[in-house]
Amino acid sequence: MKATNMDVTWILLLTTICLRVGVGNADCIWYDECKETSTGKQNCAYNGTAKPLTDPDALHRLKHFCPGLYKGPGGATKTCCSPSQLYTVETNMGLPEQLLRRCPSCYYNFLEIYCFLTCSPIMDESVSVKKYAENYTVVESVNYVMSKEFAFGMYNSCKNVEMPSANELALNLFCGRTADKCTPYNWLEYMGETSNGHTPFEIDFYIQDIPWTSPKNITSVPMNSSITPCNQKYGNESACSCQDCESSCAPIPPIPPAVKDPTILGIDDWYFITACVYIVFFIVFGISVMWHNIMTRNAFGIYTAEEQAKSVEEDIYHINGDRHSRRKKRKMATKTEGLPPVRIEDINCMEKIGEKMETFLQNVFQRWGVFCARHPIIVLVAGIIIGGGLCAGIPFLKVTTNPVDLWSAKTSTARTQKEYFDSHFGPFYRTEQLIITRPHNDSYVSHKLPPPSIAYTNYSNLFDKEFLHMLLDLQLEIQNITATYENKTIRLDDICFQPLAPDNKGCTIQSPLEYWQESHENIEAIAWETVYHFTIKANYLDHASYCLSAPASTWDTTGLNQSCLSVSGQPVFPWVVMGGFEGNDYKTATAFVITFVVNNHHDESLNGPAEAWEKEFIKFMKSYTSPNMTISYTSERSIEDEINRESNSDILTILISYLIMFAYISLTLGQLNYCYCLGERIDRLLVDSKILLGLAGVLIVLLSVGASIGFFSFCGVPATLIIAEVVPFLALAVGVDNIFILVQSYQRDVRPPSESLEDQIGRIVGRVGPSMLLSSLTETVAFFLGALTDMPAVQVFSMYAGMAVFIDFLLQITCFVGLMTIDARRQESNRYDMCCCVKLPVEKSEKSEGWLFRVVKYYYSHFLLKEWVRPIVVVIFTGWMAVSFSFIHKIDVGLDQKLSMPDDSYVLDYFKNLSEYLHVGPPVYFVVEEGHDYVTMEGQNEICGGNGCPQDSLAGQVYTASLRSNYSRIAQPVSSWLDDYFSWLNSGGHPQCCRSYINNGSFCPSTVPDNTSLCQPCQLHGAINGHPVKEDFMKYLPWFLSDNPGTICAKGGHAAYGSAVDLVHNKTGVGATYFMTYHTILKTSTDYIEALQHANSISQNITGILKENGKNYNVFPYSIFYVFYEQYLTMWKTTITNLSLCVSAIFIVAFLLLGFDFFSALMIVITILMIIIDMLGFMYLWDISLNALSLVNLVMAVGISVEFCAHITRAFAVSLLPTRVERARDALANMGSSVLSGITLTKLGGIIVMAFSKSQLFQVFYFRMYLGMVVFGASHGLIFLPVLLSYIGPPLNKAKLYKKQNSKKSSDHIQEQDTAGLTDNDELNDEPPDYQSL
Repeated sequence: MKATNMDVTWILLLTTICLRVGVGNADCIWYDECKETSTGKQNCAYNGTAKPLTDPDALHRLKHFCPGLYKGPGGATKTCCSPSQLYTVETNMGLPEQLLRRCPSCYYNFLEIYCFLTCSPIMDESVSVKKYAENYTVVESVNYVMSKEFAFGMYNSCKNVEMPSANELALNLFCGRTADKCTPYNWLEYMGETSNGHTPFEIDFYIQDIPWTSPKNITSVPMNSSITPCNQKYGNESACSCQDCESSCAPIPPIPPAVKDPTILGIDDWYFITACVYIVFFIVFGISVMWHNIMTRNAFGIYTAEEQAKSVEEDIYHINGDRHSRRKKRKMATKTEGLPPVRIEDINCMEKIGEKMETFLQNVFQRWGVFCARHPIIVLVAGIIIGGGLCAGIPFLKVTTNPVDLWSAKTSTARTQKEYFDSHFGPFYRTEQLIITRPHNDSYVSHKLPPPSIAYTNYSNLFDKEFLHMLLDLQLEIQNITATYENKTIRLDDICFQPLAPDNKGCTIQSPLEYWQESHENIEAIAWETVYHFTIKANYLDHASYCLSAPASTWDTTGLNQSCLSVSGQPVFPWVVMGGFEGNDYKTATAFVITFVVNNHHDESLNGPAEAWEKEFIKFMKSYTSPNMTISYTSERSIEDEINRESNSDILTILISYLIMFAYISLTLGQLNYCYCLGERIDRLLVDSKILLGLAGVLIVLLSVGASIGFFSFCGVPATLIIAEVVPFLALAVGVDNIFILVQSYQRDVRPPSESLEDQIGRIVGRVGPSMLLSSLTETVAFFLGALTDMPAVQVFSMYAGMAVFIDFLLQITCFVGLMTIDARRQESNRYDMCCCVKLPVEKSEKSEGWLFRVVKYYYSHFLLKEWVRPIVVVIFTGWMAVSFSFIHKIDVGLDQKLSMPDDSYVLDYFKNLSEYLHVGPPVYFVVEEGHDYVTMEGQNEICGGNGCPQDSLAGQVYTASLRSNYSRIAQPVSSWLDDYFSWLNSGGHPQCCRSYINNGSFCPSTVPDNTSLCQPCQLHGAINGHPVKEDFMKYLPWFLSDNPGTICAKGGHAAYGSAVDLVHNKTGVGATYFMTYHTILKTSTDYIEALQHANSISQNITGILKENGKNYNVFPYSIFYVFYEQYLTMWKTTITNLSLCVSAIFIVAFLLLGFDFFSALMIVITILMIIIDMLGFMYLWDISLNALSLVNLVMAVGISVEFCAHITRAFAVSLLPTRVERARDALANMGSSVLSGITLTKLGGIIVMAFSKSQLFQVFYFRMYLGMVVFGASHGLIFLPVLLSYIGPPLNKAKLYKKQNSKKSSDHIQEQDTAGLTDNDELNDEPPDYQSL
């Protein structure tokens, strides 16, 4: 942002003229200068012929500014102007040259107005005197007749000329109103008024194509000098660029049509295709079920009468409901019918390997279980030492709280580009911002326009004078806030950004009050009508109106003569400090925006003073109240502070959640039979309960989490807050499931009289250990593979989670087995659980299956696997999966930043007003990496945007993008330091911008008086289209970057470009540079993502052109939000990759640990995929967006899904019952209750508590997604998976059956096995399998 002081206005250099006061052959109306006024010099009246111009300096100036009037030296050139008048022309044309010279045809068309008016030898044809002064010796006002062709041609050539430093049109400063309201008529009218502060005498312009006769009966013909259109060359100079001349532009590419979801027959293609696939599946599945029932299950009675009688007999048992009789009959049938013997040649290689793997794992775990049971103290001490040793790393824990480190990988494109930007130009500023509105926005301030107008205009009530005074008091109070840091007093002046320091130490404050330079006196200032002082000519609203149209002006033309620049010397753009206005009518603004810009440091330790001041700022704003204004506010530290506050406020919620889960585990691990419920043996309840064992199991889970954190702390891997919130939940889910499986397997097991307790524990561990290994190892490998992602939050979570699950398994298979043995000894010795010193009389303890186990085994499993229930389950679950799959493409990507704030956060109000009122988005910088050659014409043309610059240059491409702002999200052309440097070098006027001290050759700023004995203009070696040659470029560039903009030289680059150019090699070369513009207002995550995509596309196009020219460096865009939103560009790819890696790992590990059982591994993967698809559909329906948080939860869902699937699938795989239905029922009966009580019910209690969290983030990404994980995991694991296994589960392993059949002990065990009796006569008709066909 640059202080372009440009009231300039055309600078009516009106130097002067000679009036034709009578009739005759006079050529001139004036000659020479006679009178000095506050706005310039008035000319001497002269009614005579043009005079020869012989002064060499004057001839040089005439040739430069008015080449059409120059006829050569030696008296050949005759003019109506003296050398002093030409000097005045040169002086007054300084700023117009700086602003309009970038478009030569505009500049010279503009000059023609004053060349004809001041010096033309035929001026009297079109110019006449209106009024004299000083006894007819001084011309005080003139009439100027101009043709429409010239007036409109001049206007059209200038209407699009840009001011790069201010990102606005030059006509904003020359027309007295905004460029969109400027016309040739009001432009010339404004330039002719002395009230503009720059015109020394009145000029009444008459735009018409016919002669005009004055009241004095003087006829003037319209001046109709030739016009050069902006798309044509002027002399040897290039045509204006596309950026300054619309007609020079190539056709703008049309905006691509909005991407619409493809449809088929008017239906969303995802919906249509999914529906078709599901219908086909439904038909095929329905036909297969009907065929199965008709041809195999005798639905139409095609079996023999004997078979039917057998079926009826079984139905009688079912109807009578005699459960014990049914079980007895089924046992007898099993013993008598048996299974067909397996021959060794029937067994394939994979089955043999699978049987050996199963036997090996059982033997290993059994031996290990016996060891742990016999030496529990040794195992416990060893486990505690190892776990505690790892936990010792926790003091070295580093927690990542910086959002950049949390969400962006160090090697990501946006992160490396941010580091490049920060290292070359410094980090983006810290900002403290207020958005001010008024409680009642329906009122307005009526203001009478300056005379001679009698009209009124309305301003919103924000412009009420008293309100502005109140707002200024607030701003000044904020500026006076002090903080203490390291025993030092910190003020805003100590930390703020001061763009013009050391010359001007004003802080950069973007505020409407800067239009009045933070002064109550300026707001109260009034300019009276100059003659009678009866009428107010201008007040604070007139000044505001002027500054809104010309924010870079250093001198308003209302008569108040106040600057529009801020105290820091920078322009304040209305679209930045105002909001809620209509179009470009800033008077209708319903919000003011005040931004305090504070220095940011690459070294975080240097930001301490700023953070201390921001803390006091927030404290002040929280305590500030006013009935006349509503304020939303934020500071640089606000979001991080609120996230930390949110985390602290949710500690209680998390604690209650975990306490509920702990209590449930402790209370439900014990045995509970009907005697306890009836109160008959309440003392026995105290013996059979396992509260201490449950607490010990929970402590083991927590120890595993602590060990994982300590391990990675030793390794130097920083943690995140997600770890503390998610990993314990995951470890508890996995650990509790294994705890319930171990304990309940022991509770249901009957120990033979000859077997010791230790051997029994070992046998149980041998039976369930492989299942625990299967679930834990698959999750561990899946998580570790998930750590291969580049997304830090997911990467760190996966590493910590994988290690926690692995350590938890090791501790459970060691320490918990030892603890379970100790607890079993206590129980068998009839000692109380919570008080081991109390002992009941010795009595035989009865084994109990537990009520939940009985419900699952004898009721639920039978109902679920009924022949008519199973198809319904398949249809419902596959139907829901199809619906969920069709919703996947509609899931939003991104994270609404409002969700990261607590419900009661003050930042939420700020976010709301930010979206509602602001009209400009964040700044974006197009960075050219070091290596570009700026000193050559070719290199300059690849970047610049002025005359002679191609449309595919950097500035040209961004300008083209800004013409399609609704699509490209680029609001304005770039602020180009290169173009402004060209204008600064070639500035005219007295003094010029580029000067050097005569005595030492150092830079002489424009603020030094124009003294030829002190300073001299820069000695340039020539220029082509205003571009400096190689010898001049680097010599004067440091001067430009250190020059403060001012009234005389508006193009000084210190304020706008002081940090935009990285000078290298002791300021002899140009390194990296940036070109700044703004995004359009961005409100949603989609807006931010699209802005990033389009900025990347523009940069890639620019880089591509540079590459074509042999360059090997890049142009990239940078904005402060890119580093957070880059992840969303590849979020779906990252999600699919992570989930695919996890699922693949699960399949491979399951395949190996299940004894190379392809079908069992496939069943697990199918079920997990269905759970994940259902979770994605659930996310869409419950408005959960896809981002790093939800991806972490999806990865965790994969891990938890293993717990729901692996145990039941393995139980099915090792079962040796004849049919799939029986094996599915057996697996569900033995593992279903443990899964239900161990993970499902445990988690539900804890999850429900999270619904009451104040944190929106917890409610959305933890309560909702955790609830979905448990509900979908439990429903698929306990409902769908058994049904799926009953249809297409893995075939019976003949090697295992062969081993059983050849072992008498195993055979006896099979004969005595209590297999749940069948309850459907259809299932009694199942024939033993034909093993050759399996």
